[in-house]
Amino acid sequence: MSTPLREDNPLISAASLKSPSTLREYTVKELGEIAKKVGVDNWRSLRKEQLVQTLVRHAKRREAAKLKKGTNGRTTKISAAKKSAPVRGQTKSSSKTKLLAKTSSSRKPRPKLSPQKMKRIQMLTDSREMYMDLSNGTGESSDDGDRVVLMVRDAFWLQVNWQLERCSVQRAQSAMAEMWHTAVPTLRVYEVDVDNETMAAESVVDDIRIHGGVNNWYIAVDQPPQSFRVEIGYLGTDGRFFGLARSNTVTTPPPGASDTLDHNWSDIAQDYERVYAMSGGYAEDHSSDELQSLFEERLRRPMGSPTLTTFGIGAERPSLKNRDFTFELDAEIIIYGATKPNAHVTLAGEPVRVRRDGTFTVRLSMPNRRQVLPVVAHSADGVEQRTIVLAVERNTKTMEPVVVEVNG
Repeated sequence: MSTPLREDNPLISAASLKSPSTLREYTVKELGEIAKKVGVDNWRSLRKEQLVQTLVRHAKRREAAKLKKGTNGRTTKISAAKKSAPVRGQTKSSSKTKLLAKTSSSRKPRPKLSPQKMKRIQMLTDSREMYMDLSNGTGESSDDGDRVVLMVRDAFWLQVNWQLERCSVQRAQSAMAEMWHTAVPTLRVYEVDVDNETMAAESVVDDIRIHGGVNNWYIAVDQPPQSFRVEIGYLGTDGRFFGLARSNTVTTPPPGASDTLDHNWSDIAQDYERVYAMSGGYAEDHSSDELQSLFEERLRRPMGSPTLTTFGIGAERPSLKNRDFTFELDAEIIIYGATKPNAHVTLAGEPVRVRRDGTFTVRLSMPNRRQVLPVVAHSADGVEQRTIVLAVERNTKTMEPVVVEVNG
């Protein structure tokens, strides 16, 4: 039977309690007495290994408390053994400091960039700025201000031209703040419901990514006839759109209503009246002022009503006396189709000549009435017959003449 341990027993010294191997040499009862002496709670429910680990942790806490007390100046006498014993946390901190010092001393200075690389970086920066800048680049205010003009080229293509001031782009940059650096120059295309009598209903149908350095763009559309409007601006990565200017509203014609125009202003000049009219130039709501201004600027000729474009503003009108002005109108209908080259075709009972490739064309007068024209094709062997009935009607109305009064 072991004797009870006293407080001064070397077994319960801090050095002994820190060594798990030393503690494992004693019985559970002796370890329990040590735990009781040092103030370990619930030591009776612990097994031997649990007692060993608990006593080791208790010893470390006591030693840490003594070190803290010595740092604050309350302890003046420190044993030589403790003074020479390295503290675990201090050792790690010292090693880390030495490692950082060694790393910083061995770190090489960043090499300077060569002139070629600096030039390349500057070129990329300039390219990015040009990509973002949708203005005309002069930095000067224009008499027309910001202007976006939308034109119809044919049933499936629109052309948009714009003129933006530098201050407008700078205003967008300030408003978008940090989102500016990831924003994308964009043409937002709206589909306009012109059948709405109270107000035009618009819906976004496309966001087209564009870039600076140009002032016009071609837009592919579908489902003609349809009305469109565009807005130019910047689209942020969060989906918010900062618009700079909006265009006029145009309506595409039905497919085949007009020939496709070449995509340049010289061809527009040759057929400017059709492009101008298709783009809403003669609209009564005066929404085409910017379109008129653009055409007059590019084509160097007045646009507007036929009276102004013919005589010019302020020009002297011809005299109304002894006028000999006539105006007549007639219409014809052209019917064309295709069948087998050796087929027999009739139109309203009259034979039609079929070409070698099987196509045929008939040109008829179109009187002012309704006509029903049956077109019949017979196969060469006479076994099969096919019929297509074409009904057309002409209704012509002559309006009362209008005479413009001329002052003076």
